[in-house]
Amino acid sequence: MHDAVASMRETVLRELNRKMAEECQCTLRKSATQAVPGDGSVLAEILFVGEAPGKNEDLQGTPFVGAAGKFLEEMFRSIGLSREDVYITNIVKYRPPDNRDPHPEEIADCVPWLREQIILIDPVVIVTLGRHAMNHFFPGMKISEAHGRPFRKAFPDIGTRVFVPLYHPAAALYNGNMRETLKSDFLRVPKVLETTKRNQKNPKERFPETYPR
Repeated sequence: MHDAVASMRETVLRELNRKMAEECQCTLRKSATQAVPGDGSVLAEILFVGEAPGKNEDLQGTPFVGAAGKFLEEMFRSIGLSREDVYITNIVKYRPPDNRDPHPEEIADCVPWLREQIILIDPVVIVTLGRHAMNHFFPGMKISEAHGRPFRKAFPDIGTRVFVPLYHPAAALYNGNMRETLKSDFLRVPKVLETTKRNQKNPKERFPETYPR
């Protein structure tokens, strides 16, 4: 049964990524080498959402394959996981020129793609990497105050989801303090996953609906 579900979802996800790559109106298509849809398990309980592909990702068509990707894989191992156990994608599916921050209209053009991925994979927890990914779901939230904390929020299209905002691995690579903070925050993710799964069966404990001001 498990294999049948995985096979079905993989087929649907491949078709979704093919269709979106053809139809996505993001202007970054003109300068990018290719789309970078995502990588990992379609049965993942944890979905990691970054900001946008970088140079290596643009060339290989896979998210987080450079130095930041190696750091991310190191943190996966710290909680007993690998890339094959999770799903990794980005808000924006095409590399911005010179690795600049994605513009609001570029994010808006790629959001339907991400939305369909979330609905199909249906993760238990969504981990956002970096402020752009976090602010898509929580506008105005400050990552310096929210990192490592779980939040629960209802959306009209993707339903009610639990999120854990984290610093982006690339930002933490050469910042010793941020690197240690990110590694520490990462260790909290399994507990959030465990609590969320328990709450799905017996919803007594809840995470904040919005960030307390």
